[in-house]
Amino acid sequence: MTQDRELQAIAQRYARRDQRLAGLERYSLLRPEVWQMLHERQAAMLRLLAAHRAAQADPAPLGDWRMAEVGCGAGGNLMDMLRLGLLPQHLTGIELLPERLEAARAALPQQVRLLAGDASQAAVEPGSQDLVLQSTVFSSILDDGLQRRLAEAMWRWLRPGGAVLWYDFIVDNPRNPDVRGVPLRRVRALFPDGRMAVRRVTLAPPIARAVCRVHPGAYRVLNTIPFLRSHVLALITKTS
Repeated sequence: MTQDRELQAIAQRYARRDQRLAGLERYSLLRPEVWQMLHERQAAMLRLLAAHRAAQADPAPLGDWRMAEVGCGAGGNLMDMLRLGLLPQHLTGIELLPERLEAARAALPQQVRLLAGDASQAAVEPGSQDLVLQSTVFSSILDDGLQRRLAEAMWRWLRPGGAVLWYDFIVDNPRNPDVRGVPLRRVRALFPDGRMAVRRVTLAPPIARAVCRVHPGAYRVLNTIPFLRSHVLALITKTS
């Protein structure tokens, strides 16, 4: 499959998903499983970033950090980074789908740089970024070649000492042929020169939705069982 065909296929997969989920509010933050997934992921991410910064000999202020996000969607993760203390003029979001990019533009400060199209070809200067973020993007790329090219671009953008912040699921969803899990061995193959800190997070969403209908507290109970967690959160540091 050529790169252009895979990019078109990705857009079609997202369109099918949006159509399938229209009106369901499956990702509403008012749903108990959604806010618990979000809080768990944010807490784990902050711990990873705090440890990453503490390990640096001369850590830069957060306001000096530069970050690019692959697949920024409507801008939610970029807003979280603004709350963390990064400055809008130091943030770049890249998004394939025009309607999502428009939503991000409406939500984010004008100083945030937003780029449209194929992230593997994005105009991000090599060695310019302290963080490069991807959240459930690679699981929507079914072409191994495009995955590899995108990972190479992300790695190229990082300065030495910078890191990829990765969040994605590791198991296949047999009910959804438009995605595939990205196991940890694949992540390691995509970033063979990185030093990885890994956390297994997120109670598998079908389980989370089912048990939270019974009681929201069931999320925390079942999430103590590692093999029921379906996602990996990783910080992959570029040491040189």
